[in-house]
Amino acid sequence: MKQQRLYFDTSVFGGVFDEEFQEASKQLFERVFNGYILCVYSEITESELLNAPKQVRDFFKSLPPESLEKIEITDELLTLATNYLDEKVVGQTSFDDCLHIAAATVNKVDILVS
Repeated sequence: MKQQRLYFDTSVFGGVFDEEFQEASKQLFERVFNGYILCVYSEITESELLNAPKQVRDFFKSLPPESLEKIEITDELLTLATNYLDEKVVGQTSFDDCLHIAAATVNKVDILVS
């Protein structure tokens, strides 16, 4: 079975501790822990996690290394994210959100989870 590559933005890791999203988030991460999903994330995710609650940071650190793929922020991603903002492709949002979208797009993940 082919492992799915899903790009996770930072909010997804906190979903495990949010009553509204907890059930679905736990099911999603169960698939990560069981090796069905490769959790793709970026340097921007790591940066944003520095300000996350400790339990969220600890949960991220508990993910199996073989189920993680880190994407570096490149000039290509920065340019694409800037274009998304300039062209109002994603509506009213932050540059960091556009970086997440650009990272998922350029790296051809199967699904962007937010």
